[in-house]
Amino acid sequence: MGTPTPHAHAVVHLDAVAHNTALFAAATDAAVLAVVKADGFGHGAVRVAGAALAAGATWLGVTTCAEALQLRAGGITAPILSWLHGPLEDFSAALLAGVDLSVSAREQLRAVAACAARLGVTAEVHLKADTGLHRNGARPEEWPELVRLARDLAAVGLVRVRGIWSHLVSTAGDTTRAQVRLFDEAVEVARGAGLRPPLRHLANSAATLGAPRTHYELVRPGIGIYGVEPDPRHDFGLRAAMTLRAQVILTKRVPAGSGVSYEHDYVTDRETTLALVPLGYADGLPRAAARHAEVSIAGRRHPVAGRIAMDQFVVDVGDATPRTGDEVVVFGPGAEGEPTVADWARWAGTLPHEILTGIGPRVPRRHVATLTEELSLA
Repeated sequence: MGTPTPHAHAVVHLDAVAHNTALFAAATDAAVLAVVKADGFGHGAVRVAGAALAAGATWLGVTTCAEALQLRAGGITAPILSWLHGPLEDFSAALLAGVDLSVSAREQLRAVAACAARLGVTAEVHLKADTGLHRNGARPEEWPELVRLARDLAAVGLVRVRGIWSHLVSTAGDTTRAQVRLFDEAVEVARGAGLRPPLRHLANSAATLGAPRTHYELVRPGIGIYGVEPDPRHDFGLRAAMTLRAQVILTKRVPAGSGVSYEHDYVTDRETTLALVPLGYADGLPRAAARHAEVSIAGRRHPVAGRIAMDQFVVDVGDATPRTGDEVVVFGPGAEGEPTVADWARWAGTLPHEILTGIGPRVPRRHVATLTEELSLA
């Protein structure tokens, strides 16, 4: 873990998390599982989970057992699904904490069942079918044997199959229709083997808002919980949940023709003022964004000048007169003209997910419930 910098912080707007969760809940008759993996997409998993549960989510989703146990340690008692494990894992702590486990292969299922037998408990499992993403999940030719094994282990009380699920490649066109068909076929195979799980789940953020056919009994919004529109063709009214702020720590006036930062990729074309900002790629700002990136100072956008370094970057503010200590908004909701996380993702040629989850541990998080609370901390 890095030592927090005193010159930057990320404000996490829990009211935005609540708003977004409520929007997803209103879009479906299914239950809502809020995905809080990767420390809540960099926002703080325990605090985000609490806000999402208060606003209508009834489940939480994480990648690993360790992430699930962090939520339990934070006092979260809601159902949690953890979905990425190997067959050599020790599932004891997760099973004792009442964490549901996803299973994609017979060896995984046997390992979970063996652990349940040692503990004298019944493992709650969700069987995952590969419907075309070709990552995790059992292929159609493997699926019948997996569900038969699950049936046999359920018969002796070692597992309870609580769900069947899969993950979408996209939410448009023939690919999604094919995945829905394969998913429905997988469910029918499981039912033919005697399994009757109460939950089927397939929908991500975009599908929850735009593809009702995929909702079944549970939906799993992820990036949308944090206010990133999952389909750039539509504005569903989501609110950004993170604002990244820093301070100007130095300014200097330089003449025309001054090269800035490593290799002098950026050369000033006039006399101008440069402002130094103490954030860099070690804090999650992508170097690839530098040629196009902007930040907001005193309500005006200014370009990043030259390469983003490990711990700092430079802003060309022209004839503006920022002072040491003035606030720099790296990204935020965009309501006051500041860049958004989607802007930074576009400048870097990546996804907002990568920007948010990349904001490093040196950047402290301030969780606020309302704008009034944020202003009181400023």
